[in-house]
Amino acid sequence: MATTAVQPNAVGWFELYVDDLARAKAFYQAVLQRPMEDLATPPGGDMQMCMFSMSTEGTGAAGALVKSPHTKPGSGGTLVYFSCVDCAVEAARVAANGGTVCQPKMGIGHYGFIAIVQDTEGNTIGLHSMQ
Repeated sequence: MATTAVQPNAVGWFELYVDDLARAKAFYQAVLQRPMEDLATPPGGDMQMCMFSMSTEGTGAAGALVKSPHTKPGSGGTLVYFSCVDCAVEAARVAANGGTVCQPKMGIGHYGFIAIVQDTEGNTIGLHSMQ
């Protein structure tokens, strides 16, 4: 059997589409307690982007909030899970910041815990933790 190199995680980048970039940025910074960085609009582009803080040496995917006339926020598509120390803590910040808790913290066996929430733009996201 041939050996293969270890591959990185399957997701390398994600984008959450928003209608109000400032409102969405405030929501995610308050809930996740992480800084965000405004990105320059690509040449010829008509979108605004704000990137989640990232590390090129860590695991997991980087991503951004995106406001574009070509996309709309919403629920029912791909579900992105944000890593947390204790997802109940972040879930508790959701309603206070204009979002909705859809599924409070629940156990998922030896894979830890999750909570499902909806942001200020109508996007459904997951929160994941091991405690």
